[in-house]
Amino acid sequence: MHTGSLYAIAALFIGAGLAHFLWPDVFVRVVPPYFPRPLLLVYLSGVAEVAGGVGVLIPTVRPYAGWGLLLLLCAVFPVHIYMVREPDAFPQIPLWALYARLPLQFVLMVWVYWAACRAGM
Repeated sequence: MHTGSLYAIAALFIGAGLAHFLWPDVFVRVVPPYFPRPLLLVYLSGVAEVAGGVGVLIPTVRPYAGWGLLLLLCAVFPVHIYMVREPDAFPQIPLWALYARLPLQFVLMVWVYWAACRAGM
């Protein structure tokens, strides 16, 4: 199995998930205004990231955790679109970085699929 990738994915998602609880205001600011209860969404996505990150390390649940992370990545994609469409709301982030996040999200999806989702196949 792709042990290095699994540990890297776990670290990435667990770290990002914990960041949702340590600095929730940072994440609330990027939630599009048409989503209700942004703080709740930040906490829920943080829980999902931590759970998925831990899950990819457990062989019996790895494929389920991988698919869950893929669904999460799809669910948060509107955040990246919102940030590209409203760059003035995020002056601290260079425009090129806002655009770079879009294809990088798909790269992350492929990586999670390759390392975790295929484990049950």
